[in-house]
Amino acid sequence: MEAVDGPAGDRRGEKAEAYDSPSRKKAFITFVIGGPGSGKGTQCSKISEAFGFAHLSAGDLLRKEILSNSDNGVMICNTIKEGQIVPSEITVGLIQRAIESTDTDKFLIDGFPRSYENRIAFEKIVGVEPDLVLYFDCSEEEMVKRVLSRNQGRVDDNIETLKKRLEVFNEFNVPVINYYRGKGKVCKIDAVGTEEQVFEKVRPVFANLRYVTVVDLSIRMPASEELFLSL
Repeated sequence: MEAVDGPAGDRRGEKAEAYDSPSRKKAFITFVIGGPGSGKGTQCSKISEAFGFAHLSAGDLLRKEILSNSDNGVMICNTIKEGQIVPSEITVGLIQRAIESTDTDKFLIDGFPRSYENRIAFEKIVGVEPDLVLYFDCSEEEMVKRVLSRNQGRVDDNIETLKKRLEVFNEFNVPVINYYRGKGKVCKIDAVGTEEQVFEKVRPVFANLRYVTVVDLSIRMPASEELFLSL
């Protein structure tokens, strides 16, 4: 696992006040990145349950928008079917709305950013940078096997679209990962193994984060409820 620096200094823009006001603590934002089938959604659910984070899936927000029959729904649907990336302002707008409507200050943003443009748009529109970037590293062979066997009825879970999605991930996500690695914010997780085996690799990352309170008391932790970053 790559070393994780402590939460970076405050580099937020003019819209950051909404996330750092007297009535609301500064939000702790984690971007969760990984290819299709890397298991990031499953692990986000486990992190949410154990540590009390709000789990916001970019893909789920987009699919919900499709079902809402909004003006953007058809465009989003066609873009996803083609294995391409939805325009940044739309995805970021949905994420921002979800953050503002959630009564918590700890967020997992699953499947985002998917491109360098996504990253820039998020920081410009929302006005904050992520505190942590969790990257689930998994071989293409394993990801293909997982996606084709999950049978969730998603429009993008087919071999043709999957190939395009993997190409898009390799082309557009890797520069994002490298950018945040340069800032010391990336924690790389080997995503091969059972769900529990992978979570055993993830758990120490969040167990040692400042201000993260343990929700699942069955997890073996140090005595202090307020845990400090020691990686």
